[in-house]
Amino acid sequence: MSLKYLHTMVRVSDVDASLDFYCNKLGMVETDRRVDEKGRYTLIFLAAPDDEGRAVAERAPLLELTYNWDPEAYGEGRNFGHLAFAVDNIYETCQALMDGGVTINRPPRDGRMAFVRSPDNISIELLQKGAALPAAEPWASMGNTGHW
Repeated sequence: MSLKYLHTMVRVSDVDASLDFYCNKLGMVETDRRVDEKGRYTLIFLAAPDDEGRAVAERAPLLELTYNWDPEAYGEGRNFGHLAFAVDNIYETCQALMDGGVTINRPPRDGRMAFVRSPDNISIELLQKGAALPAAEPWASMGNTGHW
């Protein structure tokens, strides 16, 4: 049997807010967009910058944002879990997100892992590439905010 991971789909309620978060703040890149007027939905495919070439050539791995044109309440669906991304510097990434208005729900106290949420409350795990960074303030003493 052959198996290839393609993408993770999350439903979004506001395309502009979602693209601002995933692209402008998190740094993902839009690789494809499909509008289905008959089905009344839009699909937007995003890749992490390090995966962009591979995403275009292989169509994987991608994040698929699904926007259904007819409003619907999705809830949080905690059984979904989270999306995870490796970052070059966990502290710089979290500071940039905070500067952009994103709440750091679980700060990188350990220099390795943090959690934030998208505008639709999708839990996003950020992991330090390689070894954990040395503990540093303000992160080391920062408490959790909400849940992730």
